Amino acid sequence: MNLYEVAREISNRLTATFLRAEDGHRPVHGAQAKFAKDPHWKDLILFYEYFHGDNGAGLGASHQTGWTGLVAATATVFHTISAEDWHRGARESLRPRDVPQAAADDEHFTVDEEEPFS
Repeated sequence: MNLYEVAREISNRLTATFLRAEDGHRPVHGAQAKFAKDPHWKDLILFYEYFHGDNGAGLGASHQTGWTGLVAATATVFHTISAEDWHRGARESLRPRDVPQAAADDEHFTVDEEEPFS
């Protein structure tokens, strides 16, 4: 595996903790059936401080800030950027595809062409 594939695999494993299984249960909610069955709660996703090593249940602080919020960012990266684009480091491939060019020229959407991943 190359570095991109390793990073994508880590992202997939982290993301799986928050995705619904066929029965509607998300591992992050542990044994709390309310989050899987109740229509008012089933779409609520909490980003916990840490997780149970065997079943993925969220433990500790359950607020929507912190390092676990990065799961959404990594899922977005690997959904929008192909391995070829990642390895090439092309500036155009790293811009969000639905952002107008004027917004894409903003410093937040650019990379240093000399060292694109530094």
